[in-house]
Amino acid sequence: MKTFSQFITEVYDKDVMGSSQIKKTGEGGRIGAERKKSTPERRRMKAVGGGKMEPVEYKDRKDIGTQRQRSTREQQPEKERGSKEVAKSYADKVKERRRAEAKARIAAKASGGDTKKASSAAKVASKEAEKAATKLLTTKKKEEKKAASKPRREWKTDDGGGMTRAERDRARNKEKGAALKARKAELIKDFTEKNGRAPKGAERTKLIGLAHKAVKAGL
Repeated sequence: MKTFSQFITEVYDKDVMGSSQIKKTGEGGRIGAERKKSTPERRRMKAVGGGKMEPVEYKDRKDIGTQRQRSTREQQPEKERGSKEVAKSYADKVKERRRAEAKARIAAKASGGDTKKASSAAKVASKEAEKAATKLLTTKKKEEKKAASKPRREWKTDDGGGMTRAERDRARNKEKGAALKARKAELIKDFTEKNGRAPKGAERTKLIGLAHKAVKAGL
């Protein structure tokens, strides 16, 4: 029969327990607590039919429980640390900075100014350039954005409420039907006035096709 101290000694591994990390997971396997707003706090609304609006229910992300890699947000080094290319680029940068400081001192000396101030000003300028370069590296290169699309039409009920997809489709089809009917009547009227008779057969089919084409183009 083993004692409690012997059992703990066999089960507890210092190397494993010392290097392990305990992560607390929240609801749904997410890392940390859920930060979604409650239903009364949500301001974004959606139409549910009949002009009624309700708060939007947000869907859970697909990557819940996974850590976002830093490489997806920041530009990573393109060359190996300590390589000749990196060392050469750093040396060139130092030489350029010293050359700029020397030029500033020579110019200040020739004009009778203070060489220390000129040197410090050159250092400040080089540091600002270095900060700007660092900022560019810490920001991930953005992909080219597509051209902005036309603003979408907002469909509203008579009471001013929002519409569901089915209600929008019905209103859109009704509007297109009325426009098509008016365009067909206009084309038939023009044909009748021009030829002294109503269109028949292929003539009528052609006019209907022109009416459909005009409505589709939004004329």
